[in-house]
Amino acid sequence: MYVRVCVLLPQMSGEYDYHLSAELEGLVRVGCLVVVPFGRRMVQAVVLSLLEKPSVAETKPVSHLVDPLPAVTAAQMALAQRMAYQYLTPLSVCIQWILPAGLSQNADTAYRLNPHPPVDDHPLSPLQERLVRHLVLHEGEQRGRQLESSFSRTGWRTAIAALVKRGRVLAQPVLPPPQARPKQARFAELAVEDEALPADGSALGRGAVGERRLAILNFLKNEGQPVQAAWLYAVSGGNLADLQRLEAQGWIHLVEKEVMRDPLEAAQAGISQPKALTAQQQAVWQPLQAALRAAAQEGRTPPPFVLHGVTGSGKTEVYLYAVAECLRLGRQAIVMVPEIALTPQTVQRFLSRFPQQVGILHSRLSVGERYDTWRRARAGQLSVIVGPRSALFAPLPDVGLIVVDECHEDSYYQAESPPYYHTVEAAQFYAQAARAVVVLGSATPDVAMLYQAQKSGWPVLALTERIHDQEDAAAPLSLPPVDIVDMRSELKHGNRSIFSQALQQALAHTLEAGEQAILYLNRRGAATYVFCRDCGHVLRCPRCDLPLTYHLGSGGLHCHTCNYRRRLPSQCPQCGSPNIRHYGSGTERVEAEVNALFPQARTLRWDAETARGKQGHQTLMEKFSAHQADILIGTQMLAKGLDLPLVTLVGVVLADVGLSFPDYRAGERAFQLLTQVAGRAGRSHLGGRVIFQTFMPEHYVIQAAAGHDYAAFYAQELARRREMGYPPFAHLARVEVRGQNAQSTERAAQQAAVQLGRWAEEAGMVELIGPSPCFFHKVNGMYRWQILLRGQNVGEVLRGKPLGEWRVQLDPPNVL
Repeated sequence: MYVRVCVLLPQMSGEYDYHLSAELEGLVRVGCLVVVPFGRRMVQAVVLSLLEKPSVAETKPVSHLVDPLPAVTAAQMALAQRMAYQYLTPLSVCIQWILPAGLSQNADTAYRLNPHPPVDDHPLSPLQERLVRHLVLHEGEQRGRQLESSFSRTGWRTAIAALVKRGRVLAQPVLPPPQARPKQARFAELAVEDEALPADGSALGRGAVGERRLAILNFLKNEGQPVQAAWLYAVSGGNLADLQRLEAQGWIHLVEKEVMRDPLEAAQAGISQPKALTAQQQAVWQPLQAALRAAAQEGRTPPPFVLHGVTGSGKTEVYLYAVAECLRLGRQAIVMVPEIALTPQTVQRFLSRFPQQVGILHSRLSVGERYDTWRRARAGQLSVIVGPRSALFAPLPDVGLIVVDECHEDSYYQAESPPYYHTVEAAQFYAQAARAVVVLGSATPDVAMLYQAQKSGWPVLALTERIHDQEDAAAPLSLPPVDIVDMRSELKHGNRSIFSQALQQALAHTLEAGEQAILYLNRRGAATYVFCRDCGHVLRCPRCDLPLTYHLGSGGLHCHTCNYRRRLPSQCPQCGSPNIRHYGSGTERVEAEVNALFPQARTLRWDAETARGKQGHQTLMEKFSAHQADILIGTQMLAKGLDLPLVTLVGVVLADVGLSFPDYRAGERAFQLLTQVAGRAGRSHLGGRVIFQTFMPEHYVIQAAAGHDYAAFYAQELARRREMGYPPFAHLARVEVRGQNAQSTERAAQQAAVQLGRWAEEAGMVELIGPSPCFFHKVNGMYRWQILLRGQNVGEVLRGKPLGEWRVQLDPPNVL
């Protein structure tokens, strides 16, 4: 028997045939993860198909099977293949993205000093001397990944290759074992009948020692089953020595058992019942229910459903109904949220409706937690997976529903590394392979997506009314009124505060009423940037060439892209002037000004600095929800689906931030943020109001957001896109060239443009724009240039071409 595999090496895009040994025949199936010899290395591969006859005359044997169960389901394999084609990415990269963290391992090289090096009189370069010293310091051996971490951006690979060639260093290909493994824990169980247990602790030890050992035995007696040692320690005060002594005396058995690492083990959610739907919700639910039944019973995949509902209109209850119907039909559901910050709140709602059936997947979980959740999902032990975009790849046996909540969010786009994909589109590919229903929910749908929905005949389901409370469906709430404050007028009247008079008065009223307020701004830290008032020099990150941000707590300057840090200089490094000024308003400065104006107010800051750690977001959410703070100050996280009934005031400190970015979606992004953050107010009978502070009060984005008027914004934005030839009226391909040297990167971009121009000319009807430096010209020490291709079939221009080191993104959410 033979197998065709995809070798999991990022640079490899081909398929290869191997034969199975007699021991592996009948065990290896399509989708299984195996280890195969590839050149001089042993690498992981995924089985694509079983063959009776190979395509080559000689084949190598599959070395061994990593996991007896398939690591990739049939629907996932179809998804990976579609993503590889659509996003011009090797299949191996897409498959690795589907596998859980810690299971997939890339081949590496172990480097060690030769204990018997040949005579070599040639001097070493400074970098080679550093490498040799590093190997000596680490007992003579290091993996390639370790050297990359210590010598990144130095050209160490070339330097160590020369050392290997000269015999000074030995290199050995290795395949590290998977990081993720089942967890074993110690359990104890009684080894005697209950009647044989001692009546007191004197037979078990002296004094307190005997009493706690007796407590252990009595607890095991009452439980009647094996109990984990950690639990015994907690209830008795005992320790491992106590357990070992009890085992030696013949009272108990100690055994090792596998335990699942469940990040929701300590989650507390009361059981909730389905709530009565409003008339609008019922009208939305009926076609969804029919589609779920048709998909499950007839195998028909319907077009995606766009659930366009204003903030607070009850979209989540519709999702819950859909998930319940999906589970009733014997299938599973994936519910995605745009940010990890929203996961705890969403999980609570789904856990209370579907206890013991919900799992979460996101990057802040440990490798073991993600691996065990992945295994439970594969085994059918979980029916609902909640999380950000990585939740899409949970290996559920029979996915029947995929919900993408707040589907307009850019965080659904994978831009850090290939494959560069959009979750909304990938969800549709997955649904087609799995015969599932896709629901795309948003109060502010992406303009291009809604245009496609209308053009393609997708069902667009509308929820135009806010609901007061699901228990009182007949009492809709109105959207909060929005006041626009012209900050130019505030300056003319002598108000130099970052808060207008209207916002100050509204905050005072909210605090007096015992209610809560949100202050939103689209930045972090205490200042947007720091500059010299004499020469105008802006302090920038040396690696990213971006303005550094000042933080009050540390008194230092931070780069929020690469985490470069330095002290605030006492003099301008350019001209020597002491007049260094912090310009702009960040979360820290806003908090400081609130505390100065309202010293009695309890403030809480929610941004990337304060929400660190696995439970960071959940802790902040619980604290504010419990009214342990009066004013929540934060950045974009506050605009994404939070439901806070006590919030009656939302103040947007500067509403026009982002409107002037050189990006065709700048206006849309600003409108979405403003509309979403405004929707945090007035979500209960207390009502609410919103204040936009702006220097551009007449801008159509500000006006449309203030009026909660998506239709007006959509019409004007669509007309502007049509006039300029941007999506949805054309497709974009962004080709990015990166390099460590400014001049060589520019030359490489010019050469890339020449090649792309030839391909575009051959294809016809494709326009080339650039090359030009990216708006964020330098990131993490790398210079960035881009070329844009605009037309109807830009993907076909690049498909099958040698793209090399170029970063190619199709219809990216921004071109910054």
